Amino acid sequence: MMTMTATNGQRLQAADGTPEPTLTLRQRGLAACACLMAQGDILRLEPAVRQALDNGVTINELKEAFSQLYAYTGFPRSLNALGVLSKVLEKGGVHETTECLVEGTRQADWQEGKPWTRPAEWDDARKAYELGTKNQTQLSGQPFDYTFCPQDDYYLKAHLFGDIFAGDQLTPADREIVTVAALSGLEGVAPQLAAHKKGAVNMGNAPQLVDELCRWLCDEGYTLHTKWPKGERNPYGKYFIGQSYLADVGGGVMNVTFEPRCRNNWHIHHKQVQVLICVAGRGWYQEWGKEPQPMTPGTVIAIPAEVKHWHGAASDSWFQHLTYHKDVQEGATNEWCEPVDDDTYQALKP
Repeated sequence: MMTMTATNGQRLQAADGTPEPTLTLRQRGLAACACLMAQGDILRLEPAVRQALDNGVTINELKEAFSQLYAYTGFPRSLNALGVLSKVLEKGGVHETTECLVEGTRQADWQEGKPWTRPAEWDDARKAYELGTKNQTQLSGQPFDYTFCPQDDYYLKAHLFGDIFAGDQLTPADREIVTVAALSGLEGVAPQLAAHKKGAVNMGNAPQLVDELCRWLCDEGYTLHTKWPKGERNPYGKYFIGQSYLADVGGGVMNVTFEPRCRNNWHIHHKQVQVLICVAGRGWYQEWGKEPQPMTPGTVIAIPAEVKHWHGAASDSWFQHLTYHKDVQEGATNEWCEPVDDDTYQALKP
């Protein structure tokens, strides 16, 4: 019988080296909320907060995570995320199959968590600076002094890694999961993301788990990391609900990138077959009068000529597919029809 050792909620490799660390539902909840908060995606954040609370993240842990991330994403997005959390708690939880027990307006099985206490370092600037220096050294793997800009060097040590890291709601390993997830959702921060991926390991996460975290965020559509170019804003945007992008990848193949909730109108390809190949994220394809089909990386759909259909992103995920036409006959055209109405789209289950 294989034996395994659990540390910090991670499943470590067995003696034969087969199982890799696996993100817990709690860690996924923290990561999803952090990534969406960083992007400022309030619509997707609300259900993510509910799911995180359902899966064992405490209310005080989410408060701590959203507060910490102000240092990486700014106060506006931090305050907006805390506002979403407050709204969720006021509305309570919703269960489709079981009766919901509540305490006031909050779902009963959502845990408040460890009581919040004011860190002693907040009342002693020297202690905050010393703690921050210690935390920064551990995270960086060596002493780090940003002599180019003494102001930022002090802010990093005294405030970010001192004042903020002094809170006891999240472990150092949790804090780096939150930070890596948030930076994964931002553009133009590749150096910081690379540094914090290493820092996540230094603060107690297994290297395989950090890699799994980044893969999971991409596979679930919270981020869009793909080798295919995003391209420019789609010139056919008037036939789409939401924002899409178009890139010519050569050989008659186009890459279409859909933001979450974006979909094209119903349309028909006359005298030609359209082929769709999902390469990133999650989306939907539906033919007129038939049930919608989910699309995930590797899904290939050949759409017969003269079939009315639509395709687009899932409500909670980016979506990217390649498309080209085959069996093209003389006089082939594309006919755009009515938009996919909200009732049809919102009936789809993520």
